[in-house]
Amino acid sequence: MADELTPTARTILGFLATHPRSGYEIREAAKRAVSFFWGVSDGQLYPQLKLLAARNLIEAAEQPDTGPRARQVWRLTPEGRAAFLAWLREPSAPLQTRDENLVKILFAAQLDHGKALRLIEERRASFRSEEYWGRPVPGFGDPAAPVVLVGLAPAAHGGNRTGRIFTGDRSGDWLFASLHRVGMANQAESVSADDGLALIGAYVTAAVKCAPPANKPTVEERDTCVSRYLVDELALLVHRRVIVCLGKFAYDIVTKLLGVRPRPAFGHGVEVEATDGTIVLGCFHPSQQNTFTGKLTEPMLDAVLGRAAALGGLRDGAPGSPRDGAPGGP
Repeated sequence: MADELTPTARTILGFLATHPRSGYEIREAAKRAVSFFWGVSDGQLYPQLKLLAARNLIEAAEQPDTGPRARQVWRLTPEGRAAFLAWLREPSAPLQTRDENLVKILFAAQLDHGKALRLIEERRASFRSEEYWGRPVPGFGDPAAPVVLVGLAPAAHGGNRTGRIFTGDRSGDWLFASLHRVGMANQAESVSADDGLALIGAYVTAAVKCAPPANKPTVEERDTCVSRYLVDELALLVHRRVIVCLGKFAYDIVTKLLGVRPRPAFGHGVEVEATDGTIVLGCFHPSQQNTFTGKLTEPMLDAVLGRAAALGGLRDGAPGSPRDGAPGGP
């Protein structure tokens, strides 16, 4: 029976394993402890509580407050604790595996339009059998990196699927191949979270941590992700010398956070220094819209990332050193 539990149900069992809690207390604990990499919404939480109770894995605990606003408190049953510990000891499932279809899509431009579209539809259909990451996607790379790259948000069938930013989609193919060419990645491929990719003096993240509908974050989502996560993330990267903004969305956010005034208009290759000494570089986003139309070419992308590597002191392999006043941040 425990094998049929959802990841959310197992997360609930974990929070109840320490002490009894109400649904509200579980939700708040999840926000504090796991929301960055494992979201638990009300729409998931309360139905799973009912399901766990029906399966005798949790039960109602005695409540000290029995007033009209009292919350139901839950605790683990012996069966629930046994199920939780059994899951905890199991090997974790791999996030993603390599597949032939992804290689075919890399060369889809060699096909006529109709056949290329069918190849893409085949891949979308293949995703239906996968368990998507489906929650906030953390940054990835060298924590002592002098070069930081900031994108818009995880792609619906890229980072949102694989659990690693810019991984498993065409934008990531372009980005990591370029990082490899300029010496900031150990390989050009980025197809899954366990593919062996490592960044050298570089760290990649996004302004928005979840895949937004139609790739268009709301103002509330943007502001929440920036204020709760991106600000702290940049502050922890104390060796950063350069921030490459992949697209106008990221450029506007980063220059605002760093207090760049006056702020030059966004453009590919634009370069401006913030008051803390960080160099901000503008770069067209490696989206399919930009790469398919020729707005962004490989030499253009290499030029900006090569410039970032030079500004970060990576040309001879020397890492950047902390700026005066580090740790610090925008």
